Formats: sequence, C-alpha cells, structure tokens
Amino acid sequence: MLEILRTSDQATSERLDEVLSLRRAEETTASVSDIVEAVRTTGDVALLEFTARFDRVELDVTRLRVSQDAIDAATIDSRTDAAMRRAVERIDAFHRNERRTDWWTVSPDGAVLGQRYVPIDSVGIYVPGGAAPYASSLLMNAIPARIAGVSRIAAVTPPGPDGAIDPSILVAARLCGIRELYRIGGAQAIAALAYGTSSIVCVDKIVGPGNAYVAAAKRLVYGTVGIDTIAGPSEVAVLADSSADPRLVAADLAAQAEHVGAFVVLVTTSADLASTVVEELARCLPELERSKTIRSALSKGLAIVASSQEEAIDWVERIAPEHLELHIEDPLPVARSVRTAGVVLCGSYGPAAVCDYGIGPNHVLPTGGAARFASALGVDDFTRRMSIACPTREAFAAVAPDGIALAEAEHLTAHAAALRIRSEIDR
Repeated sequence: MLEILRTSDQATSERLDEVLSLRRAEETTASVSDIVEAVRTTGDVALLEFTARFDRVELDVTRLRVSQDAIDAATIDSRTDAAMRRAVERIDAFHRNERRTDWWTVSPDGAVLGQRYVPIDSVGIYVPGGAAPYASSLLMNAIPARIAGVSRIAAVTPPGPDGAIDPSILVAARLCGIRELYRIGGAQAIAALAYGTSSIVCVDKIVGPGNAYVAAAKRLVYGTVGIDTIAGPSEVAVLADSSADPRLVAADLAAQAEHVGAFVVLVTTSADLASTVVEELARCLPELERSKTIRSALSKGLAIVASSQEEAIDWVERIAPEHLELHIEDPLPVARSVRTAGVVLCGSYGPAAVCDYGIGPNHVLPTGGAARFASALGVDDFTRRMSIACPTREAFAAVAPDGIALAEAEHLTAHAAALRIRSEIDR
C-alpha cells in the first residue's frame, strides 16, 4: 500500500528521488538492437519469424496487412460503438483548436519573411495490444494526424493468438479513415515502419505508446524517422486538500495502478486524508479485477503530507507527472499556474480516466519527468515548420557586413565569400 511520508522529515526528499528514479522507461536497447537490425536487413523474413516467436502467430506475407474488407465489416456492440463515435467527435473538436496558420511579414528593408506549416507525408501509429486492445490509443494518435493533413497513416498492432485483430481496433481504424493496418507488434513492427520491407512502405514518423521493447526500438530508429516520445509506465499525481473525497482519490490512484509498472503518488495537506485514502485502497482492492497489478504499483507509491498548499505544489512540480489531478477547493487557479504536468485535471469530476477515454485532450503524454520539457501529443507533432526568406538588395546589404564578420570569426571563409561576392557585384 502507499507509503505515507511527511515533508517535514528530511528523509522524504531522498525517498522521493529514489522512487522517481524507478519510473524511467526500462532500458532494453541491447536485446532489441538485433531485432531491429534483422528487420532492416532481411525485411519480411525477420518480421514473420519474430511474429511467430514473440506473438506465437504463424503468418505469411499475404496476411501481414489487414484487408479493407475486414476493416469495413468489423462490428462491436452498439454501446461501445456509440461511445467510440462520441469520443472521436470530442477529440477532434479539441485538437482542431491546435491548428496553426502560415504567417508572413515584410522587414523595413523589404525582405519577405515567414513560415509555412506543412503536414508530415506519412506516419506510423503503434497501437498496443497483447493484454488488452487499446482502440482509444489509435483514436488519440490518428485524429490529430488527420487534422494536421497527414496523407498516409499506417497503423500496426500485435495480433491475437489466431492472428485476428480485435474488432474495436478495426472499428477505430475505420472511424479515423485508416486504410493501412498491419497485424505486427513489438520492436519488429517499429523497425518495419522505420526501414520498410517488401510488404510495408516505410514512414516518416512513428508515434504511439508501447512496452519497453517498443520504446527501445523507437530510440534506436530515431534519426532514420521521427518519433513522438520514449514512453515509460503510466503515472498519476493527485494533489488533494481536506475537502477531497477519499473514495474518489483512492479510485483514481487504483485506476492508474491498473497499468503495469505504474507510478502513483498522493500529495496532500491533510494527514487524515492520506490515512483514509490508504484505508480505502485496502478496502476496495480485493474487489478489483487486476488487483495483483494494482497492489504491485501501490506498494511502490507514496502519499506525501505537506504543510501547505504552496509546498504541496512545489512537490508536484518536482514530480512533473504525466497526469495531475487537483482534488482541491479551487483548482482552476492552480491549474493555470502549474508548469510541469502532461495534463491537469480539475475537481472531483476530473479523473485521469476521463482524459483516457475522450473528453478532448490527448492521452499520449510525457512520462518519467519529461513533462519538464515535453508536451501532450497534438497536431504540432504531425506538422513541419518551414521558414521562408526572400531578401531584397537592401535587406541583403544591411545584413552582409555582419554576416561576413561572424563567418570570418568562425573561420568559415567560404561563407564569408558567398556574402562578399554579392556585395562586390552590387558596387
């Protein structure tokens, strides 16, 4: 169960650092590099071999790609279908606000300057599978890519024991307009998207969360293709005061603890709340289906009792969590001031799960403290910013002397010559 610590104890800071060090993405690069290299050099041969070895599914090249007929024919129960369609609408509406427009300006010397926002041509989406089908992950990745204007979206997901893909993923693909879906997973799928095979055309960028092997493969292929982030285990930090309902806090901590290796922490100004939340977790745990996984995460989690809300916020900033829930009396001012979190969810009706399943914001978020420098997945991740400059003679003349001086200071004499020759021609 959660370990209760007090900020007044000098050992608490050291203990938090110890726990935070455990939430980084697991390093498995050495074992993954052979898989990536095999797919790069032998293509479909290695892809089929690794699918048979790791997913225990015997495929041939004709079955790697899911047919359009299968995508079009897939059905799910009406309740889930309706929920998925509404999620698509909400996610789409949220991300449409992120669209950027080209801008142009004219300098005092008459130079035309500006930037264009150009969609990436092709994107590969990794959709986790195995223990459970993550159709919501496909929605979260595909919708902002579609809004950005990506012309080709290819998705990959691990096959089931018989080679089948869960119908919910097929329906999600159809709703997002994805016509290219492959029944492959793991590091071998990342390598196939990065380098291409006879059956799979390579992409320009790979997005989507996955296990440690997927994360390691993305790290290895970065540079050949772009990637979104190196995702680690899921995280939630709950900031709560005495007004919080301990049942809701406990439910939200348990929900994130449902992910293997999850990091969960409660930061509160109320020692009584911390104790009550721990008791509530102990009470509800036997009722939960994934209790073993949840118990494992909770055993590594913390409940930190701070002396004031300001101090509690400082500890939250230090954690830089993927999800930050604010169970406090006046959450919006705090949400507007917090600087390091992947997503901030306000009030009793803002569990991380409401973000996971489509209230609007993306659920592909920075983990492992990366919220200090990274953002949630969005439309920007699927566009390229391209600068344009059209200098006039006057604008060139104003810049050239400084350019020559700086180029010569860097011993780049050809750079200086390229500027000087134009200055001499104009005399």
